[in-house]
Amino acid sequence: MSKKLEIRDSAIHNIPEKDLKEFVFKKFEDVKKSNKIKELISFHTANKFMIMSHDQEKLKKLGHVVADYKKGQLLEAVIEYEKHLRDALEKEPTIKTHCNVIMHIFGYFSQNFNKSEKELFFDLLKQFQEEKITLGRLLSEINPIIFRFNSTYLASQTYFLLYSEQEEGNLFKILAKDNI
Repeated sequence: MSKKLEIRDSAIHNIPEKDLKEFVFKKFEDVKKSNKIKELISFHTANKFMIMSHDQEKLKKLGHVVADYKKGQLLEAVIEYEKHLRDALEKEPTIKTHCNVIMHIFGYFSQNFNKSEKELFFDLLKQFQEEKITLGRLLSEINPIIFRFNSTYLASQTYFLLYSEQEEGNLFKILAKDNI
């Protein structure tokens, strides 16, 4: 059974969920003003993991809205996208949904990890599941890996921007120094 994330304080992350949603919707307003399908595609791409943490089924629906776009029907696509986006973000993320997102992210670089890095990653994930560390702390550990493996796709995700704690030093950096 998945536990609900605590939104009332900074136990999970530094920014209240309400503010995260406001940020996402403000960015979506920019998409609507642009009146360009490429902006909708960029928005969807950048917010994939953020939306996935809320509602994976709605993420699929949003992907279909973008993929099924027909020239000259941008307004209809944007209206439908916004409806599903609002529905998706109404569902509160859980530790379980965040773990699902983290495992998707792990898939982008797991083949490049050595055994000790994989063990460390899964230990951190377990600590998050047991609520010993915050999501922000977990993501701050993953952030340098994104740059280590030059994953511009992951670096562009609002999920990292909004949930990560920006701290100096982390275990992966220490491991990287030990491997030099």
